[in-house]
Amino acid sequence: MKLLSASILAVALLAGCGSMSGKAPDTPTRTADGVLIGPTGMTLYTFDRDVVGSGKSACNGPCITAWPALTVADSAKPMGPYTIIVRDDGAKQWAYKGAPLYYWSKDTKAGDKTGDGFNGVWKVARP
Repeated sequence: MKLLSASILAVALLAGCGSMSGKAPDTPTRTADGVLIGPTGMTLYTFDRDVVGSGKSACNGPCITAWPALTVADSAKPMGPYTIIVRDDGAKQWAYKGAPLYYWSKDTKAGDKTGDGFNGVWKVARP
């Protein structure tokens, strides 16, 4: 009877651990082909004019309209290679290994990568 009770407890504990991904719910994930995507499933990009590790975004004004930032939930905390920067407007934005992350407003569905290579300064974000 004790063995059965211990087995049931172990199964219950393991089942509960299955839902713990170790990642914040609003942080990016990676697709099978290695592209970083946001929680919406849309492709994420980096901007060559951002100085990696500076904690700043060079994309402001009209740029941020075309390239919306991957914003951070108030409760989110940096985790592993994902850090948080504070934009000029005070909004918080995710960065991967110090590079701020953005969406492209012209991508219309998950899997689109139409911003890759745009003006020679936008690239699909990859780990």
